[in-house]
Amino acid sequence: QVQLVESGGGLVQPGGSLRLSCAASGSIFSIYYMAWYRQAPGKQRELVASITSGDKTNYADSVKGRFFISRDGAKNTWYLQMNSLKPGDTAVYICYANHRSSSQVASIYWGQGTQVTVSS
Repeated sequence: QVQLVESGGGLVQPGGSLRLSCAASGSIFSIYYMAWYRQAPGKQRELVASITSGDKTNYADSVKGRFFISRDGAKNTWYLQMNSLKPGDTAVYICYANHRSSSQVASIYWGQGTQVTVSS
């Protein structure tokens, strides 16, 4: 089993910045795809950004140029740097991982989520 724990959420004014972290722990063999999703009240969960073990990144159009995903493979941790935040970015941000075990069994894992509120 792999556990994901997010941190870094909070309340920020419009135009501000936050950095989210997702730390993976447990029986880790290979995490090959990492992502951040978000879910606002009454809305579907949406993919915000993703990064592969080869450092290929992908972003939702709504956050391109403002959000940046990165990872530290040695720490099994990935980050979401969020700049120029808007009220529309308010949501619970949830980290996600694709993991492969030593026996090549693939699994997905979700964190519990961290609240990001953008408001003046």
